[in-house]
Amino acid sequence: MKIALIGGTGFVGSHLLHEALTRGHQVTAIVRDPAKLTEKNDHLTVVTGDVNNPEQLAQQLAGHDVVLNAFNAGWGNPNLYNDSLAGSRAIEQATEQSGVPRLFVIGGAGSLYIDGHQLVDGPQFPAEYKAGATAARDYLNELKQNTKLDWTFLSPAIEMHQGIDTGRTGHYRLGTENPVFNAEGRSILSGEDLAVAALDELEKHQFSRQRFTAAY
Repeated sequence: MKIALIGGTGFVGSHLLHEALTRGHQVTAIVRDPAKLTEKNDHLTVVTGDVNNPEQLAQQLAGHDVVLNAFNAGWGNPNLYNDSLAGSRAIEQATEQSGVPRLFVIGGAGSLYIDGHQLVDGPQFPAEYKAGATAARDYLNELKQNTKLDWTFLSPAIEMHQGIDTGRTGHYRLGTENPVFNAEGRSILSGEDLAVAALDELEKHQFSRQRFTAAY
């Protein structure tokens, strides 16, 4: 499979890149700063790109089988909400223009539902993640209206961050609109296993024009 990966130097993106290359896929990593990408592989092509230039991005995406969007506007960005939405919309536009049929988006857990309410709207939701999570939720609502692309949106587990030391187990359980909890009542997944779940879906193609989630 020929994968165009956007955001390959980030926490999630770096795991996606490594997992895709380990499986033998051809990956074009489109990054803002190629110097930050340390992965080396004969199946890897690195290009400098800007999500805010959809015309150029469309040319870079052309010829791939899928666009894997791990774009992050930066958790410390004071304009995180607007920049996240703008970047996601530009990637979607560029994917349409490029002729690539599939768009796979790594989103957030905030749009998952518990008792009919989305996590991001709850009083316990961490304030420091509110803007990014709200942008991801609002973008998912927009993406659901796209009838041109074969899209998929992956919401990670509630606890999916640096410091989860389970590594790559290759095991997880799937859900759709609600978080997946373990016996201890935690929704947790390592970055490595998030990448496993994402690449499994790219290969199996079970969630066409759907959102899904994964956790232990």
